Amino acid sequence: MKTTNIGEQRREDRQPAEGEVQLSTEGPGSFVFQGRLIDSSKSGFRASYQGVSLATGQRVRFRHSLGEGRALVMWNRILKQHTESGFLILDK
Repeated sequence: MKTTNIGEQRREDRQPAEGEVQLSTEGPGSFVFQGRLIDSSKSGFRASYQGVSLATGQRVRFRHSLGEGRALVMWNRILKQHTESGFLILDK
C-alpha cells in the first residue's frame, strides 16, 4: 500500500495573533458576527468563530487589530465548539 505524504503547502510564514475580529458577509442577507484571530500572514489570516456557517469561496469584510478590508474564505475546519476558517485578503 502506497502512502502519500502531504507536506506543508503554505508559501508564507504565519505569525501568532490574538484579539477580536469582526466579520460581515457580503450580498443579500448579509450579517455581522464576531470571532477570534488565531494567526496571520502577509496575505491572509485564520479566525475562530461560533454559530455561523461560511462557505469556501465566500467573500467577507473583516476588521481586526492588524487591518481591515475584504477577504475570501479559503477553507473551513468545523470542530465541536467552533469553526476555524482561513482567509485570503483581497484588499485592505
